[in-house]
Amino acid sequence: MKFFSLFLFTVLLLISPLRMKAESAEHLLASGRADEAVQSLVQQIRSAPTAENYNLLCRAYFELGEWDAGIPNCEKSVSLAPDDSMYHLWLGRIYGEKADHAGFLSAAGLAKKVRGEFERAVQLDPNNWEARTDLAEFYVEAPGIVGGGKDKARTQAEIIARLNPAAADWVRARIAEKEKDSVTAEREYQAAVEASHGGARAWLNLAGFYRRANRYDEMEQALTTLASRPLDHPAALVDGASILLRVGRDYPLAARLLERYLDSQTDEEVPAFKAHCLLGELLERQGDRNAAAEQYREALAMAHSFRPAQEGLSRVAG
Repeated sequence: MKFFSLFLFTVLLLISPLRMKAESAEHLLASGRADEAVQSLVQQIRSAPTAENYNLLCRAYFELGEWDAGIPNCEKSVSLAPDDSMYHLWLGRIYGEKADHAGFLSAAGLAKKVRGEFERAVQLDPNNWEARTDLAEFYVEAPGIVGGGKDKARTQAEIIARLNPAAADWVRARIAEKEKDSVTAEREYQAAVEASHGGARAWLNLAGFYRRANRYDEMEQALTTLASRPLDHPAALVDGASILLRVGRDYPLAARLLERYLDSQTDEEVPAFKAHCLLGELLERQGDRNAAAEQYREALAMAHSFRPAQEGLSRVAG
């Protein structure tokens, strides 16, 4: 027994550093320290070239907007663990971001890859509501020539309704918007608020609908409500502030949303460096160049290659 206990203790000592490193990389991503995450993961992959580490490195580049650097790592994670639904989902997501920034012909080819990865993610895990929601969004947005189609999105919404009712309402709202049925779209966005028990993401999506409809007073009211909600989805705070900044409305509310986010437990969906950069834009818009420069520097300390922060600092400190 003593020998077995000593053997087990030795094994745990050997594997613990790898586990701690993986947890550390995820923490770095969640806190938005992208430079540190990339550096840590590149080193880890030399000794532990696992699917998880490649996926995390892909996600770090995803945060930075460096699609060409991220794609090979997501592809590697899928090749090492071809039956993992989430790895296929992330590969589809980064293909999608690359497509959004590519020319027409390249985008069409990438769109087919996006659809393939999302469909594979759903096939591997039919209960993966995130994958189904991303797939439904693809069907709504993509033209039929690359596999899009609103009827396909409706089918996904019916299945998602059993897994995440609020997400299903959101899909139906997007379909209605695409069909220029604003009455149905608004009703579905409001249904998502109800289904999520007033969740921040649902209020954000309703505010986004009002912005696209040029109903700015209702947009502001929805974002004011979002600001008072429990923090079930922190990234909604940053996205809400971005909406206000883009339309030039209620800068004090935008600042409160960003400051609340940065004071909270930030997450990977909106890295902290992007929130600092957005706050810099807001301060710059209000004429406080010194405070804006400070926020841009905060962003660059986490992600030195983040171009919006580089350009912002150049404007205010140049």
